[in-house]
Amino acid sequence: MTAERLNPPELSPPTGFSHAVVASGTRLVFLAGQTALDTDGKVVGDTLPEQFERALAGLLTALRAAGGTPADLGRVTVYTTDVAAYRTHAAELGGIWRRLAGRDYPAMAVVEVVRLWDEQARVELDGFAVLP
Repeated sequence: MTAERLNPPELSPPTGFSHAVVASGTRLVFLAGQTALDTDGKVVGDTLPEQFERALAGLLTALRAAGGTPADLGRVTVYTTDVAAYRTHAAELGGIWRRLAGRDYPAMAVVEVVRLWDEQARVELDGFAVLP
């Protein structure tokens, strides 16, 4: 995939995301929402950062199974049950993102929800990628 990340100077400076991603490729990969489930289907991790790391690792595992890399991500949506906690841990979550996915940020949004499918889940990530 070729990705042009656009961050117009008329918008606020992006931190940990890109305002727009123009992706060129031949295959779209739609990635299902991932929470902090282990291989037995149980939510692991008590803290938001622990669950975020597990959910991001799951999203990237699905992406790699489709032949993609983190740089191929065009968009990721983060659903959380507590935006205030997400903001409190933003620096730590950003560090987890950079360690697992690098600095080629997709277009992103963070949305607060009442609850997720698994009651113990604090965060879920989904998205799509464009592969060459």
